[in-house]
Amino acid sequence: MAENEQAKAQTASPSAEESIFTKIINGQIPCKKVYEDDQAFAFHDINATAPVHFLVVPKKPITQLSAVDPSDEQLLGHLMLVASKCAKQEGLDEGYRVVVNDGKHGCQSVYHLHLHVIGGKQLGWPPTGN
Repeated sequence: MAENEQAKAQTASPSAEESIFTKIINGQIPCKKVYEDDQAFAFHDINATAPVHFLVVPKKPITQLSAVDPSDEQLLGHLMLVASKCAKQEGLDEGYRVVVNDGKHGCQSVYHLHLHVIGGKQLGWPPTGN
């Protein structure tokens, strides 16, 4: 699966079209929702890499972390708080990992900023470079 994600990341790029995450937020594509408020949306990843794997996305369509604006500071903090709240809600009491992929080399395959929250098992360190 990692190779597939790497291949997707090599061909993905920011687009003028709505991202798949915007379509999920708008209810055009179904998902298993974890959380929603006026700024953020969280849902389970359909390509889970662990027993618990969900995404936290801003409703504002920011393409990637390297494209944030200083005015996004509060929103970025809010996303982290939502990740923490949802991790508790999902029973990740023993810990979890938060990952943000940025750009091709960061293996970003959807250009809508998102936090992966991964847990439910013992994760290794360091994360693999593949």
